[in-house]
Amino acid sequence: MRVSKHPANDAELCAAFKKIEKVRGDIPLTYFEFGTLAAMQMFTDQKIDVAILEVGLGGRLDAVNIFDADCAVVTSIDIDHTDYLGDTRVKIAFEKAGIFRAGKVAVFGDTDVPQAIRTQAEKVGAELWCIGSEFGFTTHQGQWDFHGKKGARSALPFPALRGSFQLNNASAALAALDVLRGSMPVSMESVRRGLVEVTLSARFQMIPGKPTLILDVAHNPHAARSLAKNLAALPPCPKTYAVCAMLKDKDMAGVVDALKLQVDTWLVGGINAPRGASSDELGQVLSEANAGKVERFSTVTEALHHAYNQAGENDRIVAFGSFYTVAEVMRARELRCA
Repeated sequence: MRVSKHPANDAELCAAFKKIEKVRGDIPLTYFEFGTLAAMQMFTDQKIDVAILEVGLGGRLDAVNIFDADCAVVTSIDIDHTDYLGDTRVKIAFEKAGIFRAGKVAVFGDTDVPQAIRTQAEKVGAELWCIGSEFGFTTHQGQWDFHGKKGARSALPFPALRGSFQLNNASAALAALDVLRGSMPVSMESVRRGLVEVTLSARFQMIPGKPTLILDVAHNPHAARSLAKNLAALPPCPKTYAVCAMLKDKDMAGVVDALKLQVDTWLVGGINAPRGASSDELGQVLSEANAGKVERFSTVTEALHHAYNQAGENDRIVAFGSFYTVAEVMRARELRCA
């Protein structure tokens, strides 16, 4: 939760929780329901002009879906959270389309549009804008152009976030701005500044040093393929060490398959959480995939220390597989640098 770039502090969060607790009575709330209400309470208390709410899981049954948005955005669809959302893109698309609203625009940023997206938009009466038809982009040397139903924006700087797919995401964001132009005009200067200054922790975040440390919360095949493309686009290095740990209900084999050509040595650790896979479980997946050299450690911290001990100054260490993994790496690195 952030307001004007500033993360919520403990006092703000506790004040929001207190208000919710006072009025909820006998109504039980899940962790995510409590957190979602706390976010909106905090936004209301601070009298914000615009709220951007991110769906945590799917859409139709997610806590965030209690609110009616002026514009809904679905960036992409891939296989994840299959126990809850289904095991096909069509089933997952149906769940994500649950955030569409009658009479409002729904922006879709994936070039492969499942029929469920179109069907649900038509069923609820939402106006569907898809990349490649209602809006899109073209690139030229050092810049790119956006075109949409309400005009074009030319000579834009490339997003500061890495990955070619970021142009799809940026285009979806600009399409949303077009939807809201009447009530929330945004200048070209602000658009350019946003593209240049945007940051997102642990999304191909490169930590300077020798060796270079790269943090990425990639935990499904779609994100792993993006990570693999980003690694392949970097200048070559002698060796790439992967510090990896995952949750056992994720598609571990799919993630390994997407990244095995970019990794020389896998250093796998266990995640100390109810859904966490042990290093032996992840190591077995790597062995079955013939992913190359694998070393197993009890914890992510141990795997990271070993990586720093083995890697040369021109090598790189890539930590990924889960939010748990990256969080532990960040804590371990802070202690190491202290």
